Amino acid sequence: MASKKQIHVGPVAVGGGAPVAVQTMTKTETANLSETMAQINRVAEAGADIVRVAVPRDEDVEALKTIVVQSPIPVIADIHFNHTLALKSLDAGAHCVRINPGNIGGPDKVAEVAARAKELGTPLRIGVNSGSLPKHLHEIEKTDPVAALVGAAAEFVELMERLDFEDFKVSMKSTNVPNTIAANRMLSTKVPYPLHLGITEAGTKWSGSIKSAVGLGTLLADDIGDTIRISLSTFHAEEEVKVAWEILKALKLRERGPVLIACPTCGRLQFDMDSVVAEIEQRLEAYADPIEVAVLGCAVNGIGEASHADFGITGAKNEGLIFSRGKALRKVPQDQLVDELFVEIDRYATAKRIDVDDAAAAEGSKWLAQIEAENAGDLTPERLAAMERERAAEEAEAAEPLVDEQSSPTGGRRFTRSS
Repeated sequence: MASKKQIHVGPVAVGGGAPVAVQTMTKTETANLSETMAQINRVAEAGADIVRVAVPRDEDVEALKTIVVQSPIPVIADIHFNHTLALKSLDAGAHCVRINPGNIGGPDKVAEVAARAKELGTPLRIGVNSGSLPKHLHEIEKTDPVAALVGAAAEFVELMERLDFEDFKVSMKSTNVPNTIAANRMLSTKVPYPLHLGITEAGTKWSGSIKSAVGLGTLLADDIGDTIRISLSTFHAEEEVKVAWEILKALKLRERGPVLIACPTCGRLQFDMDSVVAEIEQRLEAYADPIEVAVLGCAVNGIGEASHADFGITGAKNEGLIFSRGKALRKVPQDQLVDELFVEIDRYATAKRIDVDDAAAAEGSKWLAQIEAENAGDLTPERLAAMERERAAEEAEAAEPLVDEQSSPTGGRRFTRSS
C-alpha cells in the first residue's frame, strides 16, 4: 500500500501520494568537485529528481558544502559507520542524510544524528541491507531472510519513534529479488513511512536492469514504494536514471520523453530493423514530449497493433509507410523512412498538430492494402486470434438458448426493480 506519511528532500515530496521520485548515486570521488558536479548535472538532465553522494571522509564534507549549493537537484549524503560525518553533512546543508542504524555506532549515536536533523528540519533515510544486518538477527537470517530484513527495519523504525523523530524514509534492500519483494510487501503493511526501493548490487547494465525491473516493477505495480534507485555496475550514473524512468513509464506511473514501441521481428522482416530501431531510439533522446513512436518490422498485420502510437513506420522490401494513430500518412522509399518519420515528429513537436495530405494518405493506404492482400494466407498470431474470435462468435450465435423465452412464464420479459 502507498505510504501515508510524506517527507520532503529539498523541494521534492516523497511519499503520501507524491509521484515516485527517481534518484541515483554519483560514481565519482565526492571530493573531486568538478567531476562530481559534472555527473550530477548529467543525471539531472537524464531525469533524476534526487542524487546521493558518498561521504566517507572530511574532504568529502568540504566538497558537499559547495555541491548542495551548485546542484540543480537535492543532494543526499550517504554515511556508513561514522556518525560524526553524518552530523557534519547535516551542518554542510545536505537535503537528506542516509544512515544505517545498525552500523552507525549504536542507539546513542543515532540519537545524536536524529536530534541534529530535527533541529535543522532535515529528513533522514534509514537503510537496511541484507549484507549488514544486526548480529542478533544473523541466526534468523539463515532460515528466514525476509523476517530478518523486516525485523531489522521494524527495530530501526521503533528506535526513531522513541527518539521522537518521524521525518524519515525506510529502505530494505537485498541482492535477492524475491526476498526484496516479500520484505517490502510485509513492511508496507506495518509502517506508514515512505519506502525507498532498490535491488542492491543488482549487476551489470543488462542483468541489473532486468532484476531491478522485475523487483521494483512488481512492488510499484502493487502500489508499494515512493522513491527508487537502480543500482548498476557502471560508471555512468545517468544509465541508472534511464532504467528507472523506463520502469515508471512502463507502469504508466510517470511520463518523461518519448516511448518507443518495436516489434520483436520475425522471418518476414525485409529491412535492417536493428539499425533502424537503434537510430530512432537515439534520436528520440532529444525530444521532451511524451510521444509514442512505433516501429513495425513488416506490413503484414497492417498498423492495427500500433494504432495507439502517435507516429510509426512499417516496412517492406524497398518501401515503407509512415503512419499516425492508426492511419496512413504517406509511403516513402525504405532508405528515407527514418528521416521522413522525424519530419513528422518535428512538425508535431513544433506545431502540436499532425498534418495529413489526403492524396498521400490514400496512396499509402492502397499500398498497405496491397501488401496485406499479398500475404493474406499467412497465419500470423494476430490473424489466428481474429479467427478464434470469429469462430467463438459464430458458435455462440448458433447455440440454443438455455431458456425457451416464448414458453417461459415471463413471456420473454425481464424483471425490473420496482420502487
